[in-house]
Amino acid sequence: MKNNFIVRLHSIAGLVAGIFILLMSLSGAVLVFHDDLDALQQPAVKPWSLKNITVDSAYRAVQHQFPQAQISNCVLPENSSRPFSFFIYDSSYKSGKAAMEIFLHPQTAAVLKTRGAGSDFVSWLSKFHNSFHLGKTGEWLLGFFALIFLLSIITGLILFRKNILAVLLFKKSVYKRNNLHQLIGVYALLFNLMIAVTGFWMQRYVFKKEFYATYDYTPVLKTSPSFPFKYDAAFAEVKKQYPDFTAAVIYFAQSSSGKTTLYGSRASNAYIHSKKFADVIMLDSAGTIAKTRMINENPAADKYDIINSQLHMGRFGGMGIKIIYFVFGLSGGLLSITGFLMWWRRRKSSTI
Repeated sequence: MKNNFIVRLHSIAGLVAGIFILLMSLSGAVLVFHDDLDALQQPAVKPWSLKNITVDSAYRAVQHQFPQAQISNCVLPENSSRPFSFFIYDSSYKSGKAAMEIFLHPQTAAVLKTRGAGSDFVSWLSKFHNSFHLGKTGEWLLGFFALIFLLSIITGLILFRKNILAVLLFKKSVYKRNNLHQLIGVYALLFNLMIAVTGFWMQRYVFKKEFYATYDYTPVLKTSPSFPFKYDAAFAEVKKQYPDFTAAVIYFAQSSSGKTTLYGSRASNAYIHSKKFADVIMLDSAGTIAKTRMINENPAADKYDIINSQLHMGRFGGMGIKIIYFVFGLSGGLLSITGFLMWWRRRKSSTI
């Protein structure tokens, strides 16, 4: 009786979340290669026999091309073969209501390409994976289906717990054609359990009342001020205090009293932490350090959230980790397909 209840619960959970699991599995497997795919869509750079220009020089070049723009942030080039990537709000693109991405040559500051921020395929797929392009409704559905996915894995674990060892020991008795769903479930059990738990944890905010609050906010487009200090000189001072820090992204101050914020990481950080956003250093208008929020300075809850996110997206390690995530990431989709086929066969046999 108890086993029949678990079977029914597992079947219902699988059927309810089946399409979601399939779509999230396929999109998530592709998004493991997010940075690699995005790099392919960026303009090619033919390096000159020159050093990369300074950040403030690149900032001035953007201001020269878009004098009324509000310059939000910049992704720094990793080497001389990658462009500067600036995100700006300018009336020339959707009346300044959406961000535009500007790619600059790292040695000449020439504009190589412009595109709407989030208009490329990888960004589209990322937004689909995070909300189905349905805004808050999609975010809520994502949280709900993540909970159902977790339920289907737990009930599956209970149902097939006695066969786990037999599968892992390659016993012939369990390697049958009609056992494909079980075999995939066992081999991908830990991975899918991790994906379900971390995914639900990332979406837990949709079950809080604050999620349903509405805010009236009208963004005001204003021209960014001139860069207030020499970036190279300021960063040299940062390196004296944090010699193993590497900046990856800069958010620019929008007023003389604002802070220019450097996001990056230190070589001493654990491999699980983000290479772009683990550590934060804020500079005042003179370019001196006003505040820091290094990964080790975060509260325990924030540290866990960072690790949880990295685990879910597979953005740690190298290509080997990405391939593992890609292969096992597809298992969720295969489980939804094989589970549906099992349910369909049982349904057909019961009507004969």
